[in-house]
Amino acid sequence: MTTKTIRESGIDEEETVMALDTEKLLEQASQAVREAGELFARRDMAGHIRQKGATDFVTQVDLEVQTMLQKRLAEIAPEVQFMGEEKDNSQVDLSGAVWILDPVDGTTNLIHGYCHSAVSLALAEGGEVTMALIHDPYAGELFTARKGHGAFCNGQPIHVSGAQHLSDSLVDVGTNPGERHLADRTFAWMRAIYDASHDVRRIGAASICLCYVAAGRIDGYVEGGLKPWDFGAGMLLVREAGGMITTAEGTPLTLDGPSSVMAANGHIGPELLELINQ
Repeated sequence: MTTKTIRESGIDEEETVMALDTEKLLEQASQAVREAGELFARRDMAGHIRQKGATDFVTQVDLEVQTMLQKRLAEIAPEVQFMGEEKDNSQVDLSGAVWILDPVDGTTNLIHGYCHSAVSLALAEGGEVTMALIHDPYAGELFTARKGHGAFCNGQPIHVSGAQHLSDSLVDVGTNPGERHLADRTFAWMRAIYDASHDVRRIGAASICLCYVAAGRIDGYVEGGLKPWDFGAGMLLVREAGGMITTAEGTPLTLDGPSSVMAANGHIGPELLELINQ
């Protein structure tokens, strides 16, 4: 918290305002998510599985990571609310400051030992993401961004690709197995994109897909039925890396509920949107 002086009718008055130091918070949160990522190697905990749905799982790793980070973040910034995938978030007020955490993005990958999972953490203020961290412990990569300060991987600047056309592009199409009712649309997207591009990919973790768009490793990404903890951190990374991110329908992406996502560099984004909305 800081204070500022305001002048009204010629009278000095002290007003207390929230002012989060995102530079300092990024440093502290980076250490916390790196430590949390060490739990991904615990195959014994990954084998403790509870089904939330037919294809929706939670492991002891998810729960341990969320518990650990919720505690650490409360120590770092006790004034900030906490939204996590594995908790009831009905009392979270998005008009304030909120941590948004997916403790294990890519839980199904984790269960199978398919090493593409990440800790995804965003800080939102007034419904807008101002800081992002996505840690892939398998690759040893920490992607970070602060609003207005660019996007980075392990401290090195990253930028979206320079592909000019969809025909020159590699695109990830997420299948979201927890939302099987979207399958017909998803696989129609996949076929259309496959025919129009170099090829399609399927990583199985939305946060990593968004990091790869930001780093120029893939040129675009689309998926339906995602939650704010799936895309919250990644949306800032893509924007700070010079890319565009919207819903699959081309409307603004917000944090107030589930949404489809389309992310790409600025050249192929409009073409990709047009293709998937035909």
